[in-house]
Amino acid sequence: MTRLMLGRTLERICKGVLLLCLLHFLIMMILYFDVYTQRFDLFSRFNNGRNGSRNNISGAAGSGHHYYYYNISRPNATLASYLATGDQLMPSAQPETNQTPSPKPLLPCPEMPPGLVGRLLIEFSSLMTMERVQKENPNVTEGGRYTPPDCRPRWKVAIIIPFRHRENHLKYWLHYLHPILRRQRIDYGVYIINQLGEDTFNRAKLLNVGYTEALKDAEYDCFIFSDVDLIPMDDRNLYHCYDQPRHFAIAMDKFGFRLPYAGYFGGVSGLSKKQFLKINGFPNEYWGWGGEDDDIYNRITLNGMKVSRPDIRIGRYRMIKHERDKHNEPNPQRFNKIQNTKNTMKKDGISSLTYRLVQVKRYPLYTNISVEIGKPPPRPIKG
Repeated sequence: MTRLMLGRTLERICKGVLLLCLLHFLIMMILYFDVYTQRFDLFSRFNNGRNGSRNNISGAAGSGHHYYYYNISRPNATLASYLATGDQLMPSAQPETNQTPSPKPLLPCPEMPPGLVGRLLIEFSSLMTMERVQKENPNVTEGGRYTPPDCRPRWKVAIIIPFRHRENHLKYWLHYLHPILRRQRIDYGVYIINQLGEDTFNRAKLLNVGYTEALKDAEYDCFIFSDVDLIPMDDRNLYHCYDQPRHFAIAMDKFGFRLPYAGYFGGVSGLSKKQFLKINGFPNEYWGWGGEDDDIYNRITLNGMKVSRPDIRIGRYRMIKHERDKHNEPNPQRFNKIQNTKNTMKKDGISSLTYRLVQVKRYPLYTNISVEIGKPPPRPIKG
């Protein structure tokens, strides 16, 4: 009995294996004929194309066209890839075009960049050289230009520095500011406006020159005006423009980290192009030290704008100590001029600017613009 049951079981197993083999054979035959049919169609189109090209070979030889033989036996190729390739075997009658994928548009830079450090240690005791600063900032391009590669800044910023005989201060400024500005994701260029000669210094007029010359270089829409001896102590003090004119240097160490008076607008400030033109730029007639920043503050308020400022804990600055520059003595006429801003601002400013451009030279970390701006008018003789 046991042997009879075992025999029937083996018989069923054999029949099952035989049925599986037959099924496998049928599937293989179906696939074989399907692939054979499609590949035959592919070869037919290929041969028709070659025959057609032979009929025109004499004309093609004269025109310099080339004909190629294609090997369609590609390892790891699927049937779909063969079919997709079939229509591409013959050279196209249409001219080839470079179909490189267009780069994805950059997202706007964040309002508060994530890589900021916050409070910075600023010191001026270590030896500073231009070679060292250049090695520290390999991503800054010729002329002191930088654009963040990973986002789209809202503003294009020109940083304008009035200058004469401050080479040592400039090294420290570049050493600290370039890394700060790159961390702030600012699209910027640095312009040193060098007053030639030894006549009386005119800070505000040099700033007007910087505005004019920077616009010849790029389409800036934001302008930061900075003294070369002032270094921000916090990189959260963002160097771009705002809805209102911006005063950045509100807490200098020389003033005990306090705003000296409510209308103070000196040191480092920023205006958009629209704001700058609204106040007719800066005055040109403040020769010597003092007064021009108060005149600028008056221009802003008289044109219906307000000065915006950062938090006093963020707007802290260190000044590089130095002796007062020669030919930059206090201007004895500054107080009278400040009182007359309302009467003078429409005729004295960017609209009346005159100067002579002597040289524009691009260095690795900044653009130097040397100019002659004239001399102060003779002072009236007291009777």
